[in-house]
Amino acid sequence: QVQLVESGGGLVQAGGSLRLSCAASGRTFASYAMGWFRQAPGKEREFVAAISWNGGSTNYADSVKGRFTISRDNAKKTAYLQIYSLKPEDTAVYYCAATNAIVPRVAVREYDYWGQGTQVTVSS
Repeated sequence: QVQLVESGGGLVQAGGSLRLSCAASGRTFASYAMGWFRQAPGKEREFVAAISWNGGSTNYADSVKGRFTISRDNAKKTAYLQIYSLKPEDTAVYYCAATNAIVPRVAVREYDYWGQGTQVTVSS
């Protein structure tokens, strides 16, 4: 089992950058693929990015390609989401999640563990 805690969210102006972190507890972090999702008010939770257990494979939603970068540091048991060129439509609660699959997954239902989320608000 793994517990996840996100941090790094905040209020930023459009065009700005943020780095979200997802700290994991438990000894088996390296055996999980990790994903980032987001949920805006009144909308369903949507896939943003995912990374394989060793960082060798990544997957991004089309809407964030070229602006978001997912990474992980297994020694620190932490996953990251670097966000550049923020847009107002990026405003959402961002969640990290872990899946027992070792390759990146894109569906909410494929993830077993979730953090509590961190709010990102982008002002225009």
